[in-house]
Amino acid sequence: MSTGPGTPSAPAPTAPTTPAARSSSMFSSLKVRNYRLFFAGQVVSNIGTWMQRIAQDWLVLSLTGSATAVGVTTALQFLPMLLFGLYGGVLVDRLNKRRALLVTQSAMAVTGIVLALLTLSGHVEVWHVYLAAFVVGLATVVDNPARQSFVSDMVGPDQLQNAVSLNSANFQSARLVGPAVAGLMITGVGTGWAFLFNGLSFVAPLVGLLLMRARDLHVVQRAPRGKGQLREGLRYVAGRPDLTWTIILIGFIGTFGFNFPVYLSAFADDVFHAGAGSYSLFNTLMAVGSLAGALLAARRGTAKLRVMLAAAVAFGGLELVAAAAPSLWLFSLLMVPIGMFGMTVNVTANTTVQMGTDPAMRGRVMSLYMMVFMGGSPIGAPIAGWITDAYGVRAGLAVGGAIAAAAAVVIGLVLARVGNLRLSVGWHGGHPRVRFVPREPAEQQEQLAPAA
Repeated sequence: MSTGPGTPSAPAPTAPTTPAARSSSMFSSLKVRNYRLFFAGQVVSNIGTWMQRIAQDWLVLSLTGSATAVGVTTALQFLPMLLFGLYGGVLVDRLNKRRALLVTQSAMAVTGIVLALLTLSGHVEVWHVYLAAFVVGLATVVDNPARQSFVSDMVGPDQLQNAVSLNSANFQSARLVGPAVAGLMITGVGTGWAFLFNGLSFVAPLVGLLLMRARDLHVVQRAPRGKGQLREGLRYVAGRPDLTWTIILIGFIGTFGFNFPVYLSAFADDVFHAGAGSYSLFNTLMAVGSLAGALLAARRGTAKLRVMLAAAVAFGGLELVAAAAPSLWLFSLLMVPIGMFGMTVNVTANTTVQMGTDPAMRGRVMSLYMMVFMGGSPIGAPIAGWITDAYGVRAGLAVGGAIAAAAAVVIGLVLARVGNLRLSVGWHGGHPRVRFVPREPAEQQEQLAPAA
C-alpha cells in the first residue's frame, strides 16, 4: 500500500494480496448492513439490466431488420467507456461515491422509463434507442468505477474479496433470470414493458443507497481537484508491476478469451447444426459455471496472484479442448468449467487491483481496469469474427484460448522475475502443489552473476 498518491511503495509483485483475516463464510460480507442494502438493490437492478439488454437488441432488430444496427447499438453503449473511462476514474476519486451513484443510477432509471414510454406509445424510432444506449454508456463511465471502488468503502479490506465475489454471483444470477423473464415479457406484452421494468428496478438500489449509514462507511480521503491527476494515475499503475501485469492479463483475457457471442452462435449453427436452443443452452451452462466460480471465490476469502494465473491457464486450456470437442454434449459440458475459471480470473484480478491500490487512487485505477477489460471486446470481437470466417470457428476459439493461456504463462514468469521468485512444484497432503517461492541466496547470486 502506498503512503500517498505520489509516493507508492510497491509490495513484492507476486506476494498474495490478502485480506487481514480469512473469511469464515461464503456470505460473510452480508453481515455488513450497508453492503446488505447495496446487494439487495443490485439483485433487482441487475435483473432489469439484463432484461433491457435483450429487449433493446430485439427492438432494434424489429425496427431495422439489420444485425449491423444491433452491433451499432452495442458499440454506442461501450464507446463512452473507451473515450472517457479514465476521466470517469478521476471524477470518482474526487467525488463522494454514494452521491455519485445516486446521480448515475437515477440517470439510467430515467433513460429506461423514457424509452419505455416511447415504445409503449408507438413513437419509438431506432435513433431513440441509439441515444438511450449512448446515455447509459455515459452514465457507466462514472457508475462503473464508483460501484467497484465503493465496495471497499462499505466492507473494508477484510471482506473485500468476499463482497466482490458476491457481486459477481449476483450479476451471474441475474444473467440466468433476466433474459428468461425478458423473453416471456416481450412475447406476452411487448418490449416496452421490459424497458419499464428496468427503469423502475433502479428504485431498489436508490432506496438502498439512501438508507445507508454514512457513519458506518470506511473513511477514504478524496483526491483534491488538481492538474495532471489522470497522468498521476497512469504513473501510479506504471510504477506497480503487480497492478500493471494484472491489468495487462485481464486485457488479454477480455480481448481474446471472452468473445463467446461470436463463438457460441457459430458452434450452435455451423458446427453442431442444433439451432437457437443449443445456443441458449451454451450460455446458460456458462452462466452456471460463472456463478459457481463467483461463489467459490467468495468462500476462498483471499486473492492470490498464483490463483489468478493458474485459473487463466486453465481457462485458455479448456477453450483449446472445447475447440476440438467432437460432440455437442461434450462441448456443452465444457461450458461449465470455462465459465467457472473465467469468473475466477475476473474476481481475483478485480480484488487484487482494489486491495493493492491506495484508496485515493482507487477510482482512477479501477476505471483503467474496467476500460481495458470492457474495451477489449470492440477490438477482439472483429478479430475473432475474421478468424472464424476465414478458418472456421474451431480455429477462432483455439486461437483465443491459446493467447489467453500464453499470456498467463508469460506474465507469471515476468512477475516471478520481478519479485525474485521461482516456481516450486511438489506434493502437499497427497495433492500436487504449485506455487512461487523466494529464491535462495545462492540462487540469487547465480542469477546475478552474468550481469556482474
